[in-house]
Amino acid sequence: MTELTADLLFTGGPVQRTDPARSRASALAVRDGRILAVGHDLDGLIGPKTEVVDLAGRLLLPGFQDAHIHAVMGGLELGQCDLTGTTDLDEYVRRIRRYADEHPDAGWIVGSGWSLETFPGGVPTAEMLDRVVADRPVFLTNRDHHGAWVNTLALERAGLSRDTPDPADGVINRDADGNPVGALQEGAVALVGAVVPAVTAADRLAGLLRAQTLLHSLGITAWQDALVGGSNGYPDVSDAYLTAARDGLLTASVVGALWWDRDRDASQIPELVERRERLTVGRLRCSTVKVMQDGVAENFTAAMTAPYRDACGCATTNAGLSFVDPDALRGYVTALDALDFQVHFHALGDRAVREALDAVAAARAANSFRDTRPHLAHLQVVHPSDVPRFRQLGASANLQALWATHEPQMDELTIPYLGGDLARHQYPFGDLLRAGATLVAGSDWPVSSADPLQAIHVAVNRALPGSDAEPFLPEQRLDLGAALTAYTAGSAYVNHLDDTGSLRVGNRADLVVLDRDPFEGPADEIAATRVAQTYVDGARVFVSDSER
Repeated sequence: MTELTADLLFTGGPVQRTDPARSRASALAVRDGRILAVGHDLDGLIGPKTEVVDLAGRLLLPGFQDAHIHAVMGGLELGQCDLTGTTDLDEYVRRIRRYADEHPDAGWIVGSGWSLETFPGGVPTAEMLDRVVADRPVFLTNRDHHGAWVNTLALERAGLSRDTPDPADGVINRDADGNPVGALQEGAVALVGAVVPAVTAADRLAGLLRAQTLLHSLGITAWQDALVGGSNGYPDVSDAYLTAARDGLLTASVVGALWWDRDRDASQIPELVERRERLTVGRLRCSTVKVMQDGVAENFTAAMTAPYRDACGCATTNAGLSFVDPDALRGYVTALDALDFQVHFHALGDRAVREALDAVAAARAANSFRDTRPHLAHLQVVHPSDVPRFRQLGASANLQALWATHEPQMDELTIPYLGGDLARHQYPFGDLLRAGATLVAGSDWPVSSADPLQAIHVAVNRALPGSDAEPFLPEQRLDLGAALTAYTAGSAYVNHLDDTGSLRVGNRADLVVLDRDPFEGPADEIAATRVAQTYVDGARVFVSDSER
């Protein structure tokens, strides 16, 4: 027996390194939180204190990393009125009524998760809520968090009437007489959100810890929170991360993306520098700036190169919103890049994607290629001429794969309204991979499920688990190896966590054990895979009930 022994040894199953060769081993050893050895016969590293984990044919992977998530927000919503997981209006009514009954002292009924497809044109009304809760204001954001559903009392509390103008970055849905109907889009959400009672620091910390437990159970060992330090109607969650990092409560590695206030100019950059220094503690590093360049397609605020169509199929004059002036954006990104900030773009429409890539190009021209690793999230529509620019500019493509599928929100509220040939250019994962782009992956939870295996299933099948719908643009499928790599090595790259994401000697032992080897089964069963165990720095942070 060698003098150097392992603290932890995995053996008896495939070990997916997620290296460029897609190579496999059958054993992995850990010592002092780092990978000591990867190979096929490591029994010589077993000592009297070594814990041996028999994989029994199950797959060992690097821990998943979510490159675009809102963990504190998701954790908070787990404790609020939860409308996720259904599109049935009667079920929404039952849940809202039950929550109101169970929380009689709540001054407001607050929650999230309803789907646009439930309502005609994606627009719910206050009258629907008034029949359920009339004695208290109700404020419910939709599942993509770009809209809200409120009752009459909430509209009154916020002072919204037919005389209230739409904000520059949003829309108040109105009836034929101009009166607010109870639905708000984009920046208009903040008009009511501003009068909702503030969430406390203790609530935010509890939400973060609740989220961390869930994410570890899904095999996630690190993430990038895409909204830290809110404005424009979004809350600031940085205190929760700072407290958790300082007090040793943060077991995941977290990159915080500092919010770019789109109502301000470059004068905010010194504040971002100060916040980066103050919010870099322990496992927390706030070295990224998040720029939300456009909205979403379902409410016609995603910035497109062709105008949206109306319900009759005729072209309109609306091609969506660019929240930050494209000319100014190039200067902002160049200045941030020169200060070694990574820039994380929300770019959903093809015009927003182009504007973000133009800003990266300007930064590259001015600063040369710095190791800032910019990335563009969502990428619902990418113009074919912009696909090769990701590789050319070193900009990573941040995929939310669960959205690349036929479902009512896509088929009824998106495809019919996209002008030109934009519908054929949606979620071009395969084209991006073939063009040499670095693919990374995230969930956007709580907008959609945080489960990487569900997203990987859709990336491979271009269909939801159990769906009998035709695959959505099947030529844009990824193979299972590419999808897993995006959720491990790819996201580790964009998170600047270079000693994670692949299983090689010296890397941190952030690991996930699946309950099977999904490569051995059919592609349409990938989503049946579950996480059995999760490890961070060699310490187990989750074990499934079946493993106990």
